[in-house]
Amino acid sequence: MKLSPCIHQFFDQYLLHIKGVSEHTLMSYRDAFRLLLPFAAKFYGIKIRSLRVEHLSSDLIIAFLEDLQHERKNLAKTRNHRLAAIKSFAKMVRFKYPEQRQVADAILHIPQKRTQKPLIGFLYQDEILKIFHAVELKTKEGFRDYALLHLLYDSAARATEIATLNLDYFDSQNKTMAILGKGNRFRIIKIESKTCSLLQLYIRKFRISPQPPHQDRLFINQRGKELTRHGIYRICKKYLEKALPPKRLKNINPVHSFRHSRAVDMLYSGYSITDIKNHLGHDSIQSTDIYLHLDLNRRRNIQKRFIRYMQSVLTDDSKIEELLHWENEGDLMVWLDSL
Repeated sequence: MKLSPCIHQFFDQYLLHIKGVSEHTLMSYRDAFRLLLPFAAKFYGIKIRSLRVEHLSSDLIIAFLEDLQHERKNLAKTRNHRLAAIKSFAKMVRFKYPEQRQVADAILHIPQKRTQKPLIGFLYQDEILKIFHAVELKTKEGFRDYALLHLLYDSAARATEIATLNLDYFDSQNKTMAILGKGNRFRIIKIESKTCSLLQLYIRKFRISPQPPHQDRLFINQRGKELTRHGIYRICKKYLEKALPPKRLKNINPVHSFRHSRAVDMLYSGYSITDIKNHLGHDSIQSTDIYLHLDLNRRRNIQKRFIRYMQSVLTDDSKIEELLHWENEGDLMVWLDSL
């Protein structure tokens, strides 16, 4: 059975219409097969168009995975991602072509390689306050960054999830935000009053006028386009470097550290592991269990001070007071110039 039509069926029908995967997953799987097919052709000494489903033996797949690590210097995590793409193809083969079940089962029985679990780099609440304080609010971009950082912590959303937020995902009346997560699944989360007020003020007064086709996006960059996940990464990195010493930044992902911090704070505040799972949008409880292994001995006065900060109104925020004072001074100078 020729491999080529099966590959077409996998990408054109199975992934899109049966599985309904995201574009990101589709591109990731495509990259895996762009590497696998030339390797398989070279492995057997034949042309790519001559490959058959039967050629996808466990020996070939294991040799391919070893090549990724030793020749291409990929990490074990990347190796496992490539294997996941091949296993998804094997599931389609088993589903569509029962006569090829033996080939598919051989692939599906290939184990993933164990990987070293990375350290969970999270920020303490006094560090988050320092990051908030490092933002200069006297420009539209500065106020956008201030609102974005508050939402990033409060929602525990991923960078891609923040980048794809639309205006109508935000319900200011009920203080909720709809977040489109992995697998194209929405989740509705409650946000703090302070974050809600900041977003309302940002939308009303500081949001840069967007260009088509970015009118619906919540966060807009200085060129009038949607703020990308790479842009969010640069914003977070900028303020973390301002607020924290270099040594502290070594094991911290600028964006994901806010997500980890929110999960740790929820656990410390007594939320159940299921509540944390739902807030973070994890697919399984196993992903959330990693936070149970952390040492959560923390200073309670910092916890109480941070809770007061997140529950305070905007007029209690020194940064907002500075902004209002600066704006009032500017209005006065304009008035004096007009005399």
